[in-house]
Amino acid sequence: MGVGGLVAELTAVRHGQSVANVAFPAARAAGRLDAGVPGRDADVELTALGCEQAAALGRALAADPPIVRPPEVVVCSPYLRARRTYGIAADAAARAGVTLPAPVIDDRLVDRLMGRLELMTMAAVEARFPAEAERRRAAGQWDYRPPGGENFPDIARRLGSLLADLHRDHADRRVLVVAHDAVVVMLRQLIEGLSYDELGRIAVEGGVLNAGITRFTRDGDRLVLAEFNTATHLAGVRADGAG
Repeated sequence: MGVGGLVAELTAVRHGQSVANVAFPAARAAGRLDAGVPGRDADVELTALGCEQAAALGRALAADPPIVRPPEVVVCSPYLRARRTYGIAADAAARAGVTLPAPVIDDRLVDRLMGRLELMTMAAVEARFPAEAERRRAAGQWDYRPPGGENFPDIARRLGSLLADLHRDHADRRVLVVAHDAVVVMLRQLIEGLSYDELGRIAVEGGVLNAGITRFTRDGDRLVLAEFNTATHLAGVRADGAG
């Protein structure tokens, strides 16, 4: 065991740009109720740009010196966009001569579960489920739990369990988590003790970037934030792969 039984370093990366990341803002801008993303949230694919962002992440992990030291343990969300992000990153790192670990898939890293409202725009919720829209306004964005879904304290509980397991099973090791913006935000709350007001400022300041790097390092008996939303590895990345 290391100091306090902690991982040496925890790096959290949001998946590359997904089809939904493009479709939902476009629907909002056009005033459409339907974002046009069929199927399940778990099956949403990466865009061409998202694939290039994932490859850039892999090159960053394999750089000499690396932008982030290669992980010794990788834990990934089961959602397709997260698994694809890491798969592409690992392939890019391998082409650069660095072999990354096979990922462990953990259901506790799923995106926020929205239940009956999955893949619905807020405009669609207002139109089709006005009582739910009002309930969300009354509860607030952090505490609102959609039917069959989760609120943010629910996410914190499953991530708290995951962190405890990582510290127990992978003390002194560098761990990479590949997941979703809600996961990155709630890891910050759990590790840093941020308030909801502080979390809200993250959203106001642009949210969690696709393929952005957030990293915590061990300082004595705790983890501390070393960097948030680092995106230098994405400079010049383009959907056609020319960047």
